Amino acid sequence: QVQLVESGGGLVQPGGSLGLSCAASGSIFSIDTMGWYRQAPGKERELVADISKDGSTNYADSVKGRFAISRDKATNTVYLQMNSLKPEDTAVYYCNAAIVGHNSWYRPLPLTVHWGQGTQVTVSS
Repeated sequence: QVQLVESGGGLVQPGGSLGLSCAASGSIFSIDTMGWYRQAPGKERELVADISKDGSTNYADSVKGRFAISRDKATNTVYLQMNSLKPEDTAVYYCNAAIVGHNSWYRPLPLTVHWGQGTQVTVSS
């Protein structure tokens, strides 16, 4: 079994900063791309940023220059540092990871996309 556990989030004033983290655990053989998505009320879930296993990053235009994604391969953790937050950044943020798990004999299983439980980020004065 593979789990993604998120932490961080909360309430912050406009212009403030907040950090999110997401740790993958369980029967993990390897991890490909990790990323963050968000979903605001009444809107579809959208990509915020992702990072490949070689460190290449990709950002939504709306967060470029304000958010930074990083990952720690040793701990299977992905981070999202959010600066200069705006009210329109308010949403539930979800961690996402493409993971190859393994069975009891440490044989790799098919690549599967996993999601975290989501964490609320509210930007308001």
